[in-house]
Amino acid sequence: MSQAAADIDLTLALATARYAAQAGGAIVRASGLGAHVTETKGPGDYVTAVDRQSEEVIVRVLSSAFPHLPILAEERGGERKPTGWVVDPIDGTTNFSRGFPLVGVSVALLVDGVPAVGCVHAPFLGWTYSARQGMGAFDEKGRRLQLGDPAAEHSLITTGFPFKAPERIPRSLAALDKVLNGFEDARRTGAASLDLAFTASGVFNGYFELGLKVWDIAAGALLVTEAGGVVSDWDGAQRHLDSGDILAGSPLVHAALLQATRTVSGAH
Repeated sequence: MSQAAADIDLTLALATARYAAQAGGAIVRASGLGAHVTETKGPGDYVTAVDRQSEEVIVRVLSSAFPHLPILAEERGGERKPTGWVVDPIDGTTNFSRGFPLVGVSVALLVDGVPAVGCVHAPFLGWTYSARQGMGAFDEKGRRLQLGDPAAEHSLITTGFPFKAPERIPRSLAALDKVLNGFEDARRTGAASLDLAFTASGVFNGYFELGLKVWDIAAGALLVTEAGGVVSDWDGAQRHLDSGDILAGSPLVHAALLQATRTVSGAH
């Protein structure tokens, strides 16, 4: 561990991440669902004024508690550093703008390139999931998250579609075909941070998606591992924060997902 990383109070960082995510979430919740003017950043990629307002509050909280740490946030940008915060002020902006309450706020602290603290808050559900590396993952009532480990045929899997990158669609659909034929069923929430939080809490048993950003998955990936799960890229390597290609789930389910993704076209 670098000296700068060793000097970080992770207990304070966890409390700060939780407070920041909930503060941003309060802005989102107060603005209400639906009827928000959206700006288009790219195909199917939207931003609202509320995204920016939530991000401003989150950044202010993080900067106040840890003024020396860099912050990479979806809307304002910034440089990703091995040690620093990554923020998604509204994960699921399309859901939010259309009145669908599956919306997340995600805050994570990377230490030497690895998530050390993470919080995912669902403002319209009132649910908050947080974790610290080596210390477990918990919900808003202080209950420890612990994944079950059912067989694949009894597992509910969640996913997302790579609509921003059409070239990835064939590989995604090939993997989905294998999941639908080898697992019990599949769902799509439209918010990667919630997919991971719900996997960590046992709502889902596994999750897979291609082409995400680090702010989408850093906090949620820590939730899954701290709840007893496994997270990797589609080849089983620990490159998911860089590639954005992610598999997550209980050990048995992750192994079954990995077997599926390794055999679809486009696998290395």
